Amino acid sequence: MSEENVVYIGNKPVMNYVLAVVTQMNGGTSEVILKARGRAISRAVDVAEIVRNRFITDVGIGRIDICTEEIMNNEGTSTNVSAIEIQLAKEFSK
Repeated sequence: MSEENVVYIGNKPVMNYVLAVVTQMNGGTSEVILKARGRAISRAVDVAEIVRNRFITDVGIGRIDICTEEIMNNEGTSTNVSAIEIQLAKEFSK
């Protein structure tokens, strides 16, 4: 899995990320990874569901990884932030 098949979810509108995923899938990529941390996790889930239900119906959810990352603040203290990775992969029907 190369780094170009990863879409990092942030604060932009959901449809921007949906467009990025659909563009990669239509360009020949068979799988895309959505990565998000903190409050963007719900936006990543929204992107996965919109892509799956409205745009590319033969895309399925591969694996979902959740973890906690330790982030250092400007003050030097550390905080824990939740993170998620959602794999979207094309389902090949026979």
